[in-house]
Amino acid sequence: MAILKEDELDIISHSPEQTHRLGTRLGALLYAGDVICLSGDMGAGKTVFSAGIGIGWGAFYPLTSPTFNLVHEHRREKDKLRLYHLDCYRLQGAQDIDSIGYDDVISGRGVVVIEWPERVIGSLPSERLWIQLRILDANRRNLIFSAVGQRYKDLIRHLRGVSFGV
Repeated sequence: MAILKEDELDIISHSPEQTHRLGTRLGALLYAGDVICLSGDMGAGKTVFSAGIGIGWGAFYPLTSPTFNLVHEHRREKDKLRLYHLDCYRLQGAQDIDSIGYDDVISGRGVVVIEWPERVIGSLPSERLWIQLRILDANRRNLIFSAVGQRYKDLIRHLRGVSFGV
């Protein structure tokens, strides 16, 4: 069920497939410069959701967990834009972010999807879409989308429209 607030969207996903599909819908709406922050416990569905974003965005190759490389760079054919998928789980804090070329990643040349953004909160742009994923049971997840900035309020409005027709 969606709760209608201009800067928030609260959704219950009933399966990994539904979480993936929601990510696909969001991915289709993203532009260069967009920053998507995915927060939640281990196993909450961040990488499943990210994989959906990649498909919707048009990435050549599927998004997978970047835990060991920290950053995966993806491209698409139609316009050569980039999508950067970061996993900040192993970072100790904002001081470690420079070791992964963060300034280049966040420059606005591509879409940025960050898992475990709370580990680098001080380095995040002031405007972003924050998505909290919570485990409800073995298959169900609660996804709470919070917009910071007008672009992300508009993004939530568009996502609400393509997902629920409202």
